[in-house]
Amino acid sequence: MYLLDTNIWLERLLDQERSRQVELFFQRIPSELLHITDFTLHSIAIILIRLEKIEVLEQFLLDLFSHGAVNLIRLEPVDFSHIIRIIKTYKLDFDDAYQLAAAEKQRLTLISFDRDFDRTEIGRKTPADLL
Repeated sequence: MYLLDTNIWLERLLDQERSRQVELFFQRIPSELLHITDFTLHSIAIILIRLEKIEVLEQFLLDLFSHGAVNLIRLEPVDFSHIIRIIKTYKLDFDDAYQLAAAEKQRLTLISFDRDFDRTEIGRKTPADLL
């Protein structure tokens, strides 16, 4: 099972350089095996609204939760001490530490294009690694 970092979703939504790689990943991996954090969901909403891509956001939400079965993960206030430890240990920013804490808590493989995760214990995979 996989936790997808914010950059994976945005790569596809904004049709960026590795969009095709992400598309193939989504075609191969059933949505039931995919997880998204509430932090990522909110970040994507903020970005798409700023870019005036409201329709893209609406379709994204439908694809995730109505047409798909992507799992939403929320960390609780009690988890924030672990996030702080991750920040101190790996010198990650808050959003990366949140993702890592969620992946560790749920025992998920982290899928990301962010190389900062390479210096952590659990590391990361890219969509291409799983194709």
